[in-house]
Amino acid sequence: MGKGKPRGLQAARKLRTTRRENRWADKHYKKQALGTAFRYSPFGGSSHAKGIVLEKIGVEAKQPNSAIRKCVRVQLIKNGKKITAFVPNDGCLNFVDENDPLGSLEGEEGEAPLLNSFGFRVLWSS
Repeated sequence: MGKGKPRGLQAARKLRTTRRENRWADKHYKKQALGTAFRYSPFGGSSHAKGIVLEKIGVEAKQPNSAIRKCVRVQLIKNGKKITAFVPNDGCLNFVDENDPLGSLEGEEGEAPLLNSFGFRVLWSS
């Protein structure tokens, strides 16, 4: 068994360097320190983005489900990257056409709550 962390008046440097090395095991610290959220994320570090619909696609769900999720392929306006966005609610894929602007895509995978600045809930309920 180890003796644990060093204690005493002369232990500050050892504690500081150990903390600095172990901090790299933290996923959030590493992402922030290396800047990977800005470099490799399709949203470029932001929480929302706008895009143009390229095509409608169906994405199969993982096991044990056997559903086909209604999604659209979207090209982001800010950097031209292509992502897949989930279209919420039953039948909302009928409101989406190619070359439509989708606003307020959320998250890394992308969920599309706005179409032509109207919410899908408004279109769905009318």
